[in-house]
Parts: sequence; C-alpha cells; structure tokens
Amino acid sequence: MPRFYGYAGRILRIDLTRERTKVQELEGDLARGFLGGRGLNSKRLYEEVSRHVDPLSPENKLMFSTGPLVGTMFPTASRFNVSAKSPLTGILGDSNAGGHFAAELKFAGYDQVIIEGRSRRPVYIFIDDDEVELRDGSHLSGKDVYEADEAIRREIGDRRIQIAVVGPAAENGVRYAGIYANLMRPAARTGMGTVMASKGVKALAVRGTGSVEVADPGRFEKLVEEVEDEIYSHEQYWPRRRMGTTRILMMANAMGFLPTRHYRSGVFEHAWEVSGERLADEYNVKTRGCFACTIPCSRFYVVRGGRFSGLYGEGPEYEAQGAFTARVGNGDLDLALKAIDMCNRLGLDALTTSECISWAMELYERGFLTREEADGLELSWGNGEAILTLIEKISRREGFGDVLADGSRAAAERLGRGMELTMQVKGLDLIMADPRGLKGFGLGFAVASRGGDHLRSEPFIELSDDPRRGEEMFGIPEATMRLAYRGKGRLVSYFEDWCAVIDSLEVCKNIMENMEILPFERAAEVLEAATGMRMSPEEVRRCGERIVNLERAFNVREGITRRDDCLPRRFREEPLTGGASKGSIFEQEPMLEEYYRERGWNSETGIPERGTLERLGLKHVADELGLPRENPGSEREPKAFKGAGRGRIVCATS
Repeated sequence: MPRFYGYAGRILRIDLTRERTKVQELEGDLARGFLGGRGLNSKRLYEEVSRHVDPLSPENKLMFSTGPLVGTMFPTASRFNVSAKSPLTGILGDSNAGGHFAAELKFAGYDQVIIEGRSRRPVYIFIDDDEVELRDGSHLSGKDVYEADEAIRREIGDRRIQIAVVGPAAENGVRYAGIYANLMRPAARTGMGTVMASKGVKALAVRGTGSVEVADPGRFEKLVEEVEDEIYSHEQYWPRRRMGTTRILMMANAMGFLPTRHYRSGVFEHAWEVSGERLADEYNVKTRGCFACTIPCSRFYVVRGGRFSGLYGEGPEYEAQGAFTARVGNGDLDLALKAIDMCNRLGLDALTTSECISWAMELYERGFLTREEADGLELSWGNGEAILTLIEKISRREGFGDVLADGSRAAAERLGRGMELTMQVKGLDLIMADPRGLKGFGLGFAVASRGGDHLRSEPFIELSDDPRRGEEMFGIPEATMRLAYRGKGRLVSYFEDWCAVIDSLEVCKNIMENMEILPFERAAEVLEAATGMRMSPEEVRRCGERIVNLERAFNVREGITRRDDCLPRRFREEPLTGGASKGSIFEQEPMLEEYYRERGWNSETGIPERGTLERLGLKHVADELGLPRENPGSEREPKAFKGAGRGRIVCATS
C-alpha cells in the first residue's frame, strides 16, 4: 500500500554530470502544502536553484512533475508541468502540456523527475519503471520533433512508450524552444526545451507498467460520475468538442480584442477566413483527446488542396491560430497551418515566434528596419514567404533569424531600437488578447509569475460582461465587466489562486476552470477521496495562494519589483481605434494598487509583506528576502533590493 494515495510517492533525480540516479520519497509536507505539478516544481525551484544562476548552466535544474489525480479516471487529469529558470526571461520558467506523457510517468512510479547537471555527450533518457538509462543520443542531433520521436520508438521497439522531445531550435540555442509530447502537445513557453537541450538531453522516454491507487474508490468514482455528467451537460461541451479553443477567434474579433497587425487593431478583416468555424467545416477530419479526457477537443486536420495540399496535423489551438493570422496580418489559413506545423516540428514556441516576426514587420513598416538588415526579406504584413523563411532562419539562428532567436526584448536591445514596440512583459511575449479590451486578463499579464501570460490567472468570467457575477463573487459589479477596471485586483488574485491549484492537480484548465467544474469546494472533496488528505476549501485555496507567493519570491530574488509589472506603453496610452472595444485603454496603476492590496504585497515595491508570507508558512522566505519584522515596507528595504520602488514608479518597458 503506498504511503500517499493518488501520488506515486517517489521523486527521481537524474544527475547528468555524474551519470547517477537517485530515488527519494515524496515528502508529505510538500504534498499537503503544494499539492503537486506546478506547486511541487515551484517549491523545489525556489529551494534548489540559487539566485542569479545562469539558466543555461549545469546549475539550473529542469523539473517534470505530475499531480495527485494524474493516472486515475478523473476527467482531464492528464497534464504535466516542466519548470526551470527561464533562458528567455531570466525569471521563473514554467510550461504545461497534456497528452499521455504525464500518466505514463505516474505509471512508472514517479511524481516528479529532476534533471541536474549537464551530460558530457548527447543523450536521451529512458525511464522503464525502476530502470533509468542514459542512452546515446548522438544520432538524434538535428532531427526534428517528429523524426526524433519516431527514431526513439523504433530503437526501443515499443510504440506505446511516451516521449517528451526537443527539436533542432532547442539544440541551436533558440531561447524560446519548447518540449513536445505526443508530437503536437507542446510545453512551449519560457524556453524549457532550450534548458533541456543545454543539458545535452534530446528526449525523455517513459514506459510505466504500474497503476495509481486512490484512498476511497467508491467515493472517488461517485465524484467522477458527477463531474462527467456536469461536463456532458455543459453548454460549452459541443462547441469545445467541435472547435476546441479555435472558437475564440471570432468571439475576440466581435468583441474587438483580437490582436491584429501587432496589436494595432482589435479587429481583423479576414477573421472568418481563418476562423475555427472554417477549420471545423473544411479541414478537420476527426477529434482527439488526452488521457482520461471527456471532451476530445483537439482536432486532426488535413489540407486538401493548394500549395500545401496533404499537410496534416493536430490542432491548432487558438493562440497559434491567431498568432500566424491576425497578429502578422495573414488571411491565408493554409499558410498559417504551415507556419504552425513548422514551429511544431522545429520545436519553437509559436507565440514568441510570431511576436518576433510581427514586431519586425512593424519596425519595417515604420522605416526602423531596412530590407538589408532583414536579409533581403520584404517584411510587409501578411507576406507568407517572409514568415516561413523567418521561422526557418530563427530555428537555425541564421542571419536576421539570429537577432530574433533570443526573443523580442533581446532583439530590441541588440538592434538598439524598437523596445517600446515589443509586446512583452518581463521578457515573455504576450498572448492573443489585447488587454485594452479585456482588462482583467491584462492585469494578469502584468503580474503573472512567468511573464506576459494569461494562464496564471485566466479570469474567463470577465467575458460574460455580467455585473451580477461580479457582485456575487467579489462584491464589485465591475469586476466581471471586461472594459471596467474596478474590482480587477480582487478578480485576478482569486483566479490566480484557483489556477495554481488546477495546475498543481494537473487537470485541464480549459474544462476545470473555464467551465467552472472544479471550484475549491469540489477540489477539496476530490483531493480527499483520491489521496486521503482532508483539507477544507479554504486550505486548498491557501495552497494556491502559497504557490503564487513563492513564485513571486523567486522572481523578487532575481530582482523583479513593481516596475516590472508593466504592460507596453501602447496599451496604456493609445486607445483602440475600432470595433466593440473602441476608445479603451488599459488603466494599469489603479488596478495594480488594488491587486497588491488584495495580495498583501507592498504597494511601492510589489514585494510580498512579511505577514503575508508568514501566514502562508513561508517565514524562511521572508527571512531570506530580508523583509522587515514590524511596520512592513517602511522600516527598511529588503536586503536584496535597495532602492526598488522608491520615488515615482516607472515601468521597465517605458
């Protein structure tokens, strides 16, 4: 009988430098305090990766983690988090993916795999239950994601193994390369693939023959049936099954927040031509699901004619779909699918890739970048040849592609111009939503622990534009109205805590959070039935709050303060010019003030107060940051951040 139901109960450490492995027990206090997945990774990252470690040095650690529900029959419990210090942003790096990899890792007997050091030779790691092997990977160097995946399956002789692999972009040191499971399930953001390649590891292949026990099978099964019934009867079930997240594009266009031609407009005149509806009608041939999923929302498409006839693949998701259509001014859906397929095979984050390209296009249009500087490419909006050529060049760090291979912020620094036009926060390029038309999301971008990203909070309820929900949930009607800014601090802090719990249980956020299937109350019930750990809904939420604060502390230790919680100037000063969000700007400062107040963070520095950290059981963190013991924020400054936040607050991106 396992010590922890639900959990595998074991952590695997792989020391590449010494070519040694070690298995240790999962600590009970970590499971109870941080749940699993993202929480477990963030806890160990804070404890084990020191301040100012070079992200591409052997001292950085790469961590894969699953959650306590993964490997059970609980719907959508199929995800894993991979975390390290990010080579793109220099702060906490983290990404999450679904598919079947996470369950296989659990069946092999591990909740978390920690990869340390650096291999002296190219390798791939094969975990076969208790056997862990570093296999020669020299023949895999330079292979794309599909080729490497196939080669490993042939070599091991088992097509049922699960593989997480990097493409040539990671091997070439592109700082936003991802890790791909099941070929097209990317943990793409913040450069986790780049970290893996820097350690000399091409892939992590896993075969597990075990199983996962739950504490109370009868109660657990009853909860699973309740959740399944709720999912099947939900109004979003069929739209999600038919179109997945691509259904968002037309809605974003109608609401006027679809980033078009690098956020210069919220409306795209070719929206229908590149829509999820058109994909569903003309391209999709079947649906696909992750392990234990009840909504197979991924789709398999085939391009049936034209220049790219015969192209096939899975997805795409809305972010990649919008990134290579509206964002770069491209109305050709076939071309967008080709660009996304190239990113998948080469192992690139589609969002950051498209931001770099669209940023260069805007520079070119404004006369800030010459054709000669761009290797002779005509960087006009929607130029398909230029888009595809740049993707190749970026993956090889060739010519102008080398300038873009470190992200838009680094490219602006290298060129010495265009920083004010980069659409990024803390170095992570923004997603496909204009924050002027979706202000709670915008606040989430500003404060997210991994940079400009929506998945740390995703306050989807703002899309309802229903003041009654705001009044019911937060006592502020405007909190759930997308163009208002009052109440957003309360909205975002609530949803950040919830998302941290969802990411740590490793269930699907699209369903469990966006469809309101797994609120804190039900999460506490499910957690007890699965693991035997009895926790109140308040304790479960406190786990989420603890994770958010520890991640902030990691970033504070790296020098992050309030001045970094800042959206690009365009959103703060230039009103949207058309569509349903016309005239709107992003009112950053009052939203930040409210957010810090809700969080218990110092409003001048953006650093958590000692009292906040101690309430969450993080006294040692407060001590390490040198936070004052009384009258926080006024007696003295944290020892690592002298001068931070003093005087007028100036955004880092201004």
